[in-house]
This record gives sequence, C-alpha cells and structure tokens, in this order.
Amino acid sequence: MKPFETIRLDDENSAVIILDQTLLPKTQKYVSLTTIDEVWHAIHKLQVRGAPAIGIAAAMGIYVHMKTVDSNFAEEFEKAAAYLSSSRPTAVNLSWALGRMADTLRKYKDSPDIITKLKQTAEGIKTEDAEVCKTIGKYGATLLKPNMGILTHCNAGALAASEYGTALAPIYVAHENGIPLRVFADETRPVLQGARLTAFELQAAGVDTTLICDNMAAVVMSKGLVDVIFVGCDRVATNGDTANKIGTMSVAVLAKQFGIPFYVCAPFSTIDVNTETGEEIIIEERDGGEITDLWYKERLAPEGVKTFNPSFDVTPAELISGFITEKGILSPPFNKKKTIFT
Repeated sequence: MKPFETIRLDDENSAVIILDQTLLPKTQKYVSLTTIDEVWHAIHKLQVRGAPAIGIAAAMGIYVHMKTVDSNFAEEFEKAAAYLSSSRPTAVNLSWALGRMADTLRKYKDSPDIITKLKQTAEGIKTEDAEVCKTIGKYGATLLKPNMGILTHCNAGALAASEYGTALAPIYVAHENGIPLRVFADETRPVLQGARLTAFELQAAGVDTTLICDNMAAVVMSKGLVDVIFVGCDRVATNGDTANKIGTMSVAVLAKQFGIPFYVCAPFSTIDVNTETGEEIIIEERDGGEITDLWYKERLAPEGVKTFNPSFDVTPAELISGFITEKGILSPPFNKKKTIFT
C-alpha cells in the first residue's frame, strides 16, 4: 500500500521533498525544502502535517541543516532543534524525533562520521514509522468485521505518516485482506483535513467513503451506521488524556452517548511520559483567518468579528476504549516502564 510518498530525503541535492498538502486534493505537487526556515514554515503552514510525518520532516530537516555547519556543531544543533520544535508545539512526535537526532549527536559527536550517522537516524525514523503504522493497522484490523461502519476525524492516514498512517491503518489492512468496510469521514474544521485529505486518500485506495460535516456525526451514529471510531492523536498524557484535532472530543462524547467503541491509534512515540494529564498539554492556537477566509472564494465572516481557533482539543481518558499501538491494544495509565520506546 503506497499510493503516494508523503516525504523523502533527497541527499544529493541536500533537500527534504514533501507532498504539499495545502494544495490537495486538486493539485499533487512536491516541494523541495533546502533550508531550516523552509522546513519550519512547511510544518507550521501544514504543507507537511500529521504527527509522524512532521517528526520525520524535522529529523530530515535538521540533518540537511547540519550538513552546512562547520563550527560550534553541538550549539548550532541545539539552536536548530529548539527552532523546529516551536513550529507545532502540541505534537510530541516532533520533539521526540529531534530527541532521537540529539541522541545520535551525543553518541557520535567526536566521530568523523557524525553527518552520516545523523542521516541514518533520520532515514531510520521514516523506515521505522512505516513498520509501526502497518503493525498498528494489523492490531486494529482484528476489531473489524465485514461491512462494519467506521467513523474517523481529521486525517491520520498515509498523508500523515510515511505509509499506512495510524487511524486509517486498520482500514487499509482490512481492505488489503478483502474485508468490505464503510467509512464516514468528518470534514474536520477549520482546515478541512478530513474533506481534503482523508476522503482523497481513502477514495484513491478504493475504500467505500462517505464525507460528512462535523455536525452530522451524531445523526450518523444515531442511525446505527457507525460500529467503531478510529482517530489518531498528537500527544497522549500518562493518564490517557489525548490531544487530537479540534472536534475529536465532541466525537468521543457522542460515541459514549451511543455506545460506540472509540479507539485512539498511535505509535508509542506519541505517548508523552513527561506529561501526566491533558491539562498540561499545550494547545496550539492558529490564525483566525482559517475560519473566516480559508477555502472560501470570498471572505465568509463579517469584518472585525472575533475568532477563537485552537487546533486541538483534549479527549478525557474515560471516553477512550483503548489505544491501538505497535505493541498491541493498551489501556492507560502509561508510565516509563509500560511505554518502552523502541
């Protein structure tokens, strides 16, 4: 399963190549990022997005940047890593991937092969992510039976990772095994990642997909059309509170009301053992223009109206049926002993 490649390293030209997701689904265009500023802006502007994918982009981006550094290597690395981390503060995979690169730097700081080692780590993060996502898919697929209805929110598929994705991985694995499914994709305001991205990639894969507005989820559930809900996430606290795209908490509340299992699909790297509860998770607030202007031919809202545009909300652990990870389907609380990072 590889309908498109979201991100790759072009080492010969010292560039990170990304599929510009702000142009989808109408235009499939690959963009070459050659500076750390370009990588920062690509992550911040959602040209590359999804927790695993931005971690990969940051790792490859800092490698490309460090190839240009001749002196004060460790100091410049620390500065660059802090800068990239600031592009999307909620997603823990971003800092996790940069932490992996920092570990490599410390281990090989006195080696003449330090640049090669950084490259191997960055590419290794991508390779590992593909395998992790497929494994998540295999565990999640065990919950699926023919003709089940699945609802998902935002985009946590192949576009959000190196391959397969997280929340869509069980769907892809089941589809490959010939299991017919029906997927309902929330459009996911304010930047419509469900409408533009999830519907696009599921349709491209041949999966039966129906796009719905966010405020239609309750009606679809009430009609008995949804058997299970899969979502991804950007950060999981040790008590199981989970940050994901704004609107996820609403879906979880509705799932509780209608007795529908609600699963979070996530690699272990998304579990932040240094964050105890969801109250500690920093929620990124974005420009209000994403509500008033973006995706509209003309401005929709009146001039001067105030906006509130958080990118994420936090779903309480008690609303989550389980966490589908590469180590199996788990339940919180999580701790350093339970979450052994690999």
